[in-house]
Amino acid sequence: MRHTATVSALLWICAVSLLAWLWLLLCQGYFWRTDVRLPPGAEPARWPAVAVVVPARDEAAVLPRSLPSLLAQEYPGRARIFLVDDNSTDGTGESAAELGRAPGGLPLTVLSAPEPAPGWTGKLWAVRHGIERARETDPAYLLLTDADIAHEPDSLRALVAAAEGGGYDLVSLMARLRVDSAWERLIVPAFVYFFGQLYPFRWVNRRGGRTAAAAGGCVLLRTAAAERARIPESIRGAVIDDVSLAREVKRGGGHIWLGLAERVDSVRPYPRLADLWRMVARSAYAQLRHQPLILLGTVLGLALVYLAPPAGLLTGLVRGEGALALTGGATWLLMAGSYVPMLRHYRQTLWLAPLLPLVAALYLLMTVDSAVRHYRGRGASWKGRTYPKPAAGPAADEGAHTSDERIPRAAPEQP
Repeated sequence: MRHTATVSALLWICAVSLLAWLWLLLCQGYFWRTDVRLPPGAEPARWPAVAVVVPARDEAAVLPRSLPSLLAQEYPGRARIFLVDDNSTDGTGESAAELGRAPGGLPLTVLSAPEPAPGWTGKLWAVRHGIERARETDPAYLLLTDADIAHEPDSLRALVAAAEGGGYDLVSLMARLRVDSAWERLIVPAFVYFFGQLYPFRWVNRRGGRTAAAAGGCVLLRTAAAERARIPESIRGAVIDDVSLAREVKRGGGHIWLGLAERVDSVRPYPRLADLWRMVARSAYAQLRHQPLILLGTVLGLALVYLAPPAGLLTGLVRGEGALALTGGATWLLMAGSYVPMLRHYRQTLWLAPLLPLVAALYLLMTVDSAVRHYRGRGASWKGRTYPKPAAGPAADEGAHTSDERIPRAAPEQP
């Protein structure tokens, strides 16, 4: 009797999971597709001025692989780079200045930011100093890009052409993350897959839609839109600053666009599981607004959507329950199939697709660990700084998304 009840309950759970996957695949903005790429734009008659702002904290190791790509931008208009050294201890500022001495590149200004004021995250405090100095050059656009992001020579040109041609106030590209180590190949494509599930790019790009998101590694922002949205002051306490930035721009009436990058790459390595674990755990609980009930719902949702199908298939095969095995297997197949386009985008073997439940389980554990860290007083931490739960208010409410997604929140900010 107990055996029958257990099988029956698991069959119902797998059936609900199957319905959930059908809904996700058909009604969640086709998040699994990877064809949302930078739209081509006609070259403007006059190229607008651009200021590139790069916050950098202890980035001396990656700057030689990223900063030269910005210096080498083939941009027809006026452009200047402002790199803000955020209290680095590894010679980041000196390294940047040395790289900037190479002849023929865009002009580079290296700034030093003081320690963040109360209520500010270190990155946004550095961005604030960079934008303040950049405004002296009267730029029409600000390119906010991380110190570990490498750009192809035509990247800035393509971003501006897309913004001008489409009338966008914000254009953001999800940089292609590094997938060299075994752990990176297993976990990184799923990061982008989960991000797209949370923030379907087609919904983000829809005029008048409520979903707002950006990828913080590469954001081209119209200066007028930044001023209307009071960027970065309005998001000064946001740990997940890219989504908060997009939300504020869209809330101010701006038109935003987000898609996958083909010629913008992250050069930061995450060779070990521990490196990736820290990257996710540092902000995952902030994504859930530091709410235990949302955490519980996320854990249950991930278990239902990702873990129940393989459990149903294996249990059905072991116990000879054909209906259970069929339901669990069909759901697992749908799940794996939806992951194939992202694996192709990252040029990875398709044999990784059936491992998506394992990766989801790892992200689940990372999210729980993020909550444990928070309640132990370690909060969201990055490079020697720890940020406690922010006070209530518009600047701190980085988790109060305006999107209408109804799936578990599990993806952290872009590394």
